[in-house]
Amino acid sequence: MTITERVAQLRRARTPFVHATVVRAQQPASAHAGDEAILLSDGTIEGFVGGHCAQNSVRKAALGALQAGESVLLRVLPDGDVHYPDAPGACVVVNPCLSGGALEIFLAPQVPPPLIRVCGATPIADALAEMCVVLGYDVARDGDADSACATAVVIATHGGPEAEMIRAALDAGVGYVGLVASTVRGQAILDDLGLTDEQRRRVHTPVGLPIGAKTPAEIAVSILAEVIRGIRVDGLTTDRGAASTPDTPRGEACHGHR
Repeated sequence: MTITERVAQLRRARTPFVHATVVRAQQPASAHAGDEAILLSDGTIEGFVGGHCAQNSVRKAALGALQAGESVLLRVLPDGDVHYPDAPGACVVVNPCLSGGALEIFLAPQVPPPLIRVCGATPIADALAEMCVVLGYDVARDGDADSACATAVVIATHGGPEAEMIRAALDAGVGYVGLVASTVRGQAILDDLGLTDEQRRRVHTPVGLPIGAKTPAEIAVSILAEVIRGIRVDGLTTDRGAASTPDTPRGEACHGHR
């Protein structure tokens, strides 16, 4: 499988990874410009962007880039003076191997977009799904998937097993559960569920920001605005299916000399 095919496979599976590409190499480095690799959140490297000494630096920087969600230009330079073009803003580390050459590697983290599960075959549900695509979010409709990896679940069925859907989403750990219902009906459904305070905070009904929305499209806008606020302001987790990297704190993608 080529790197391009592997990238497509990981994106389909919503697996976070870092795409590493050697953009410059100076002998006696074993890698060459154009060499590529995939780095997974568990530290696995698929492909080749340098020997053992360079790999350790690349792995550490890649995990940091994945945590921060920001691209990094990594420079792996041998200890001592080296004639190598300057790259302002690059992350510089020292290659501990005596035989190591100089490398410049671009690390591009690929983090899956938020996944919104939309339940229902109603005009509001259809408008929600269409607007998610405009925002660049992934969408799962009924039957596509369970809620295990969803950022948010919006129930727009206007009836049916809504209580069971809410319970399933909460049990799956979804941080935002929206129910399209009137205040009275929504409250009655939640009262019957006997939710804890923590669970109740995750359920939004009436759903959406109070912008006076009337049409299905306007209601969809108000719902997605609330979801966006949850992601951007409240820290709603967008990729609960990703493996964590607890040993690489945010902001520590680069260690060594700068």
